[in-house]
Amino acid sequence: TPRLLDLLERYGARATFFQCGANVDRLPEIARAVADAGHEIGNHSHAHPLYCTLTPAAIAMDLARAQRAIGEATGRRPTLMRAPYGVRWFGLRGAQRHMGLLGVMWSVIGYDWRLTADRVTAYVSRRISNGAIACLHDGRELRRRPDIGVTLDAVNALLPRLRDQGYEVKTVSQLLCRMN
Repeated sequence: TPRLLDLLERYGARATFFQCGANVDRLPEIARAVADAGHEIGNHSHAHPLYCTLTPAAIAMDLARAQRAIGEATGRRPTLMRAPYGVRWFGLRGAQRHMGLLGVMWSVIGYDWRLTADRVTAYVSRRISNGAIACLHDGRELRRRPDIGVTLDAVNALLPRLRDQGYEVKTVSQLLCRMN
């Protein structure tokens, strides 16, 4: 994540990081660095479970744990959330409403966990458009020290390309005109 933050800073880009609470508990300094650099943090669950296997109460508890972890580490409570694996399930909407969380998906996913950097760059470049929300990963679920070299290389290629095409990379709240 620190290397990704450096790339974003170099190109004047702001992003929304959907973070898992368990990772924030383990590495609160990373969550603080993301927030301090001017990026937005959204709730991506606490333990990254597949919500279709949980009861509505368990979903609410998982989201609440992530809210607490992120809030304690950064001093900011998320207003956005992305369901693990992008899978929404019964009980999620009620928990979101109760916590004031707007669910956010993506319009372009980079498949950066299974493609090469060149293929991620080409795939995202072909599908990006005004208002697009691109999904890339600076971690893999709850793994410690994931290899995100593909993501870093793709972002390093994408940011100048997008800038040259006239795009600005902004947080989801900036995109939606929901300044936090």
